[in-house]
Amino acid sequence: MRIINPLFNLQCGLLILITTPPSVASSTSKSSLLGMFTQRWQKAQDMANLEQSVSDYNAQWIATSENQAQAVRHRRLLALPLDDRFDPAMGIFSHGHVQTGDKMSLPSNFWPAIALNDADVPWLYSVSRIEGVTSERVPYKDYGEDAITPYQPLQALDKVVGGPLDFRAPTNYVFLPLWMFRALGLRPFDVVQVELIQTVAPGSLARLRPHSKSFTKEIPNPQAVLETELRHYSALTQGSTIAFDFLKKRYWFDVVELRAAPRGEKQPMVKVQDCDIATDFLPSREDMKEKKEKLKKLKESKED
Repeated sequence: MRIINPLFNLQCGLLILITTPPSVASSTSKSSLLGMFTQRWQKAQDMANLEQSVSDYNAQWIATSENQAQAVRHRRLLALPLDDRFDPAMGIFSHGHVQTGDKMSLPSNFWPAIALNDADVPWLYSVSRIEGVTSERVPYKDYGEDAITPYQPLQALDKVVGGPLDFRAPTNYVFLPLWMFRALGLRPFDVVQVELIQTVAPGSLARLRPHSKSFTKEIPNPQAVLETELRHYSALTQGSTIAFDFLKKRYWFDVVELRAAPRGEKQPMVKVQDCDIATDFLPSREDMKEKKEKLKKLKESKED
């Protein structure tokens, strides 16, 4: 995937400005074109400065790392959302699951990081907000149609974990599924920290809360469906909201509680892939909302 040079729009604006015939370009249109040119110039300059700051940080990290293994396991990157252009070819495991999995497109340095750091399967990478660097968190409601579900996330997360979709992202960029964007409150081109992580415990239990009551009432064997769809997640992050597709319908779940094997202690993140993990459904958010509304009406009727 090639990122278009931010100066491209600037060049287009300049071309329009200098090729507009004088007979056509009134003073008003000239002013408008000049304003557009200035705005694009500023955007291109801001983007160049941002990319340079990320590149400078990563160069400094590489220069001061103790060894090559450390040098390639960590980066600051510009985050962009995955879309259907990243969907693997039919027959590949993640086909059709770009948004219903935890896979991300990473730059090539993270591929040798696996061998150099003796990382075991599943290969996991944390994505974190950076205090004082990542821009202000986007309120969930501001995602508009991309919010998908009307329910607010359980909590505002500063870190999530996932696996690699591929290692083809341009240098200094990472492409994330939309649920990660929402969990971290990110905007496109926000700066995040990405790191190969090897401390996530294997999971023994995941307690999930469906957003819609239809998942457990309309699907004959929801437990089996859930376990099948969970294969597209290498790991889970407590407090995140993840998605599954079944029969062309998308279902959303809050990850409420995670426990690790073998002792069952609570963890903020656990591995799912290659683990004997049990799942437990909690009452749906739709059921909880309806129950709350009924209790409210009952209370109001007693007061009357």
